[in-house]
Amino acid sequence: MNYQLVVGLEVHAELSTESKVFCGCSTRFGEEPNSQTCPVCLGLPGALPVLNKKAVEYAIRAALAMNCEISRHSQFDRKNYYYPDLPKNYQISQNYLPFASDGCLNISIKGETKRIGINNIHLEEDAGKSLHGEDTGLTEESLVDFNRAGVPLIEIVTRPDMHSLEEVKKFMTNLRDVLLYLDICDCHMEEGSIRFEANISLRPEGESKLGNRVEVKNLNSFKMVLKALEYEMGRQENLLQEGRVIKAETRLWNEAKGMTSAMRGKEGAPDYRYFPEPDLVPLVIDSKWIEEIKESIPELPQARKMRLMKEYGIPEYDASVLTANRPLADFYEETAALFPDGKMVSNWVMVELLGRLNERNLKIEDSPLRPSHIAEMFTLIKDGLISGKMAKDVFTEMFDTGKGAGAIVEERGWTQISDESRVREIVEEVIRKNPKSVKDFQGGKQKALGFLVGQVMKETRGKANPQLVNKMLREKLQTKT
Repeated sequence: MNYQLVVGLEVHAELSTESKVFCGCSTRFGEEPNSQTCPVCLGLPGALPVLNKKAVEYAIRAALAMNCEISRHSQFDRKNYYYPDLPKNYQISQNYLPFASDGCLNISIKGETKRIGINNIHLEEDAGKSLHGEDTGLTEESLVDFNRAGVPLIEIVTRPDMHSLEEVKKFMTNLRDVLLYLDICDCHMEEGSIRFEANISLRPEGESKLGNRVEVKNLNSFKMVLKALEYEMGRQENLLQEGRVIKAETRLWNEAKGMTSAMRGKEGAPDYRYFPEPDLVPLVIDSKWIEEIKESIPELPQARKMRLMKEYGIPEYDASVLTANRPLADFYEETAALFPDGKMVSNWVMVELLGRLNERNLKIEDSPLRPSHIAEMFTLIKDGLISGKMAKDVFTEMFDTGKGAGAIVEERGWTQISDESRVREIVEEVIRKNPKSVKDFQGGKQKALGFLVGQVMKETRGKANPQLVNKMLREKLQTKT
């Protein structure tokens, strides 16, 4: 029997506020353990939470970008559960009345747009971090760092609309790009800024009823999500083929073993004993504030990708790479505004610039080259002062020194020879010295022309204009008897 994969994701994205969601403690990553805590985030008796307005603003930005309905009236609830790394032993979250629901995020699969439904987005506090074994230097003990406890995060709960690993990967990529464009989450997965829980089930092809779902926790990267799903697909299919029932349970991903293992039976809302948070008043969001936030949202990746393809005439692949993050897309458009050749700009930015940045582990924001540097170099190519091959050397020196292309060409004496009388003399000399290649070309061997062009470039140390050389050689050889 063939089975259809059904996947829904729960995505936890930490918001890039400077302080925590219910207190004034810093959210900086990597500080001394337990140095960013106070009575509120440590859950000490008598300490009262105060909601961070900036966290609410960031959450609204995410909800608007994902086409959600924003409830003007929502509330916070206590989720009662034992968390070893959350000192209150409950989490302030939103269960009964989340502030956003019924949204979607579109993905493109094989040229077609698919809508992935967003069930809800709710605002909550993060837990701390448990450190075990090698992380602590104590093989038989665990320690807890509460610096992360109380950091604001949004949980984005999708509908079970994904039916392939490709769709899951596209959704995660698109979501990350949106969060980065909105500048509300840094998406540093190695720091736990964005984490995933995957809900997976299988059902017979053509069946509409959902199968028992398994939730897989402990997924801190795209790669982990895809590997865990692939493993679960195989495990569940084998059980179904044997006529066994899939248990609705929570499982953990073991990266070292490349497999999931049972953690506990699947909880429902009653297991968490939710009740309204008594220390926080209901959240009432003014419609005027929502409109103000809406006006501040930048052009999002998918829309920008389509515009770049249309406006600059670049293929979908180029547009996808260039819109992967907002600073890169800005860099591209600034360069294309200075030198309006969209494809030429995309080629150099994607291959030469990104290649060098990746080699040095630099972001586009740290690039020693600005759009003006690259546009100046393109102008030299267009004016015939340097060739495309020479431009690569110029580009390297620009990147290493920060100097302008014109200054480098002048200092190095790299100006291309475009003087027709000078090039003609060298072409005629090469023809005289290579009668066999001349005869081969006139006999129909096109490769001979390449050899002759190479000889001219050798004589000029690569400075002759190759288009001019090619043109003159053809003219001379075609008229020569």
